[in-house]
Amino acid sequence: MTQRMDYNAATPAGMKALGGVYGHIMGCGLPKVLVDLVYLRVSQINGCAYCIDMHSRDLLKEGVNVEKLVLVPAWREAASLFDTTERAALAWAETVTQVAETGVPDADYAAAAAVFSQQQLADLTIAIGLMNAYNRMAISFRAQPAAVTAAR
Repeated sequence: MTQRMDYNAATPAGMKALGGVYGHIMGCGLPKVLVDLVYLRVSQINGCAYCIDMHSRDLLKEGVNVEKLVLVPAWREAASLFDTTERAALAWAETVTQVAETGVPDADYAAAAAVFSQQQLADLTIAIGLMNAYNRMAISFRAQPAAVTAAR
């Protein structure tokens, strides 16, 4: 698969705006590992190879072990590897990313709201929306994962 366009070059102001949202998320107080786990899970749901590659590498650099990393798609079955906050964030990421199918039920909101403050939940939802936007850019324009580029 070949990259269709360099969207960073095509719309530097647009990508800078997304970067501003990313900056907000990095400074909002949510733990970086938690945010990166959510970014990874959203990217897995959307099938974004570029972002899966990037966030897997980030999590490994942050000290997340491989055993936990490879079980992110099946986190419910590997629940003992994920703490309460991580499980709540991953569940919220799934229901929000699949909003067209889930409608984000009241029970899902209540479960997330039991773990996160209103600000944390709003920021987590912004992070989920941001990753969905980045996934759509990378998939639509066929961004090349670092692993693919390195293999050439």
